Amino acid sequence: QTCALPISLAGNQNCGKTTLFNQLTGSNQHVGNFPGVTVDRKDGVIRNHKEATVTDLPGIYSLSPYSNEEIVTRDFILSEHPSGIINIVDASNIERNLYLTMQLMELDTPMVLALNMMDEVRANGGTIMVNQLEEMLGIPVVPISAAKNEGIDELIEHAIHVARYRELPGRIDFCTAGSDPADPRGAVHRCIHSVGHLIEDHAAAAGLPLRFAATKLIEKDPLIEKALALSDDNRSAFDQIVSVMEKDSGLDREAALANMRFSFLENLCSTTVVRPH
Repeated sequence: QTCALPISLAGNQNCGKTTLFNQLTGSNQHVGNFPGVTVDRKDGVIRNHKEATVTDLPGIYSLSPYSNEEIVTRDFILSEHPSGIINIVDASNIERNLYLTMQLMELDTPMVLALNMMDEVRANGGTIMVNQLEEMLGIPVVPISAAKNEGIDELIEHAIHVARYRELPGRIDFCTAGSDPADPRGAVHRCIHSVGHLIEDHAAAAGLPLRFAATKLIEKDPLIEKALALSDDNRSAFDQIVSVMEKDSGLDREAALANMRFSFLENLCSTTVVRPH
């Protein structure tokens, strides 16, 4: 039977994902494998919401295609089209955890950020401006403590809301370049947009979210490259766009995109995170 609201749970390893999964589902869970790989798959019905199920995806740090876990996670989201994603992050290690968040936001799926271990951050004298974080990311942010079962009901409420009303992330453009012409992010911004125009029909035909397909293609992702099946003409136009960006930014393709993401995160965290003393 198909469930009305399938929700995926994604996050880094060691961020409390298993604990949260157990809090969300109680004992209504079953364990299996993802098709074709020996990666564990856990599914469960969300407590007090029999219309919603949650699938616990493997703990990963990015959506690059280098490990089974990463490939399983992105294939699952791209092919199963869950109604929503709960992305759990460790609030005490937020900058590192949000790298995955930015990539998940490109998947064109409603999502909620569960800010776990907030109690520890506060106990150490730090804080995170949740409202500002929410505003800058364009997705709901809910502080929780999975271990203490705090904030879980509010998290479920938000997740079910965005899933039911198809509320997509408010932003997927992270190239916030200043007015400085030497800032490599301007070049990255132009490149991603040009590539987006170039591959729009191919991405639609392959059933891939456009922004995700564009950034992955620029990052030399072989699986996305294959799925897009560009013609030779498009291929050489693409190479041209990328070499202009590499020249203008002074960085190679992969470094330019990583730099764009880290610059955004640095700015995000310096605005929203008050470090412990």
